Amino acid sequence: MVSVKVVSRYAGTLPRDGEARAIPGGPLYPLEEVFELLNNAGDGAVCPWTRKCIADLQQLALDGSYLVLLLRETLTKGRFLGAEWCQQKPDGPWAASDAYVLTRQEWVPTANRNIAMAYYLKFAIGKSGAILLLVSCHLST
Repeated sequence: MVSVKVVSRYAGTLPRDGEARAIPGGPLYPLEEVFELLNNAGDGAVCPWTRKCIADLQQLALDGSYLVLLLRETLTKGRFLGAEWCQQKPDGPWAASDAYVLTRQEWVPTANRNIAMAYYLKFAIGKSGAILLLVSCHLST
């Protein structure tokens, strides 16, 4: 028998094989709670949770303090896209995540101008409530 582990604070019903991973309603995590985590834990509030997320953060050269700033801006100026179940790896643990997009102007030296960049971020509050599991953080394509 396969043991299914949910590591997010939200622990509703997991999708069955082949079912949609979307979770109706949302956001799952109240903004006040996310901001409280970011305020209290600082750089340690955010834990990249998937290999792809870690690789994307390295490619974007984003560190913990910048991630906290980016999450704050996303939650205040970005747009909620929906909530969904995410699995860390095949047969790995699950997290119910909120997804947001933030579009902002950034200076791109190679283009010598500001360009609109759209960041896609997906996160969950961990089961203990003490950390944000960052599922995705990449530029939207």
